[in-house]
Amino acid sequence: MPMKNYSFTAFAISLLLLFTTACAKDSNTGSPENHQSNNKIIIHILQGKLEIADQLKALTDQYTREHPNVIFKIETVGFGADSEGALKAEFASGKPPDIFTSEGYQNAYIWKDQLEDLSDQPWVKDAYPEALQPMTIDGKVLGQPINLEGYGFIYNKALFKKAHITKLPKTFTELEATAKKLKSAGITPFSIAYAEWWVLGNHGLNVPFSYAQTENPNFIPGLNSGATKITGNQYFDDYFKLLDLTIKYGNQNPLTTDYNTELNQFAKGQTAMIQQGNWVQPILDKLNPNMDVGFIPMPLNSNTNQTDQLMVGVPSNWVIYNKAPESHKKYAKDFLNWMVSSKEGQTALTKDFKYIPAFQNIEAKPEDIGPLGADLEQYIKAGKTYSWQFMKYPDGAGQAFGAALQAYIAGQKSKDETEKALDAIWVKLKK
Repeated sequence: MPMKNYSFTAFAISLLLLFTTACAKDSNTGSPENHQSNNKIIIHILQGKLEIADQLKALTDQYTREHPNVIFKIETVGFGADSEGALKAEFASGKPPDIFTSEGYQNAYIWKDQLEDLSDQPWVKDAYPEALQPMTIDGKVLGQPINLEGYGFIYNKALFKKAHITKLPKTFTELEATAKKLKSAGITPFSIAYAEWWVLGNHGLNVPFSYAQTENPNFIPGLNSGATKITGNQYFDDYFKLLDLTIKYGNQNPLTTDYNTELNQFAKGQTAMIQQGNWVQPILDKLNPNMDVGFIPMPLNSNTNQTDQLMVGVPSNWVIYNKAPESHKKYAKDFLNWMVSSKEGQTALTKDFKYIPAFQNIEAKPEDIGPLGADLEQYIKAGKTYSWQFMKYPDGAGQAFGAALQAYIAGQKSKDETEKALDAIWVKLKK
């Protein structure tokens, strides 16, 4: 159904008027220490997007050129690595980062006692109000929204043309027919990275969660109270059919296919579709420049009022550790404001990061954000979006959901057993 109850509707419509993870840990280090050294202030950043690691390093280098007394230590934990675990480990070590990220909602409540109040920062007035909601607690803005992202199935237009597919699928039945047609043309329809828990537990399951929550706003609260269940819910039953379809028409060994392998297969033209979002645009640009790609939905049934939607949300937010040295907090705040207010920062976010901005003072041109961002724009403009519900999971549920679905794919559990396992995970982890 159209996203009438979606918190980003006004945000997305206004936005259009202007216009994650290889198990790896990458460090771009200005200095190995997390304190002041040689009269320079070292800002330690921990972030979870390997896709923009180089771009972020270049942006911080630009800030350092303008502020020679400030350098940055950047750690990137991405491509399925446990970024939350890495963050907890750094706090436990006594050397927490000055700037890190939070998904908001449930995660914001977990970390709120460590987060600096950013309500008085200049950028707050420029942010779309809905984009601030995931990090607003008791009226305080505790994080800066990084960008707007969306996902579904990304498809290779050249391979669709090769298979003589002229109409994009909008329903489950049409997607199945598309997969059959691709296979008949000698093309592997899907590359599926089901070695990654987040592809399944977060992004995959978010589809039935979004359908269910849109139809019944009390669905997720009902899981907490016991009034609703995943087991037997039609949308979750339908998700397993979609999962089965991708496996039947997907690459071999999906449970050992990781994010990096999936992207390489897709960029080389070995597969026609992947389940990912516009965050992969910088990687595709490196692997296969000028690759002609676009989005199609992840349909659960044949009701186009429900199926012709992409999943859209603010993926993460920059936050500042409230007990960092005052000099660190001063420049951390200045950097975040500079990033979204300066010409250099705005250009980097749109042209280099390929971000759809969460700020009304930043213009994103289609040629800057790439074909995936431009395609996503059309869905947002048409109001064809569902919100991200996985940020409302109990802490740790996403990983546990992913493991349960991996057991299903491996043939270790039936659909009914897996749905019961999902319910049990929610009951165990809910607060």
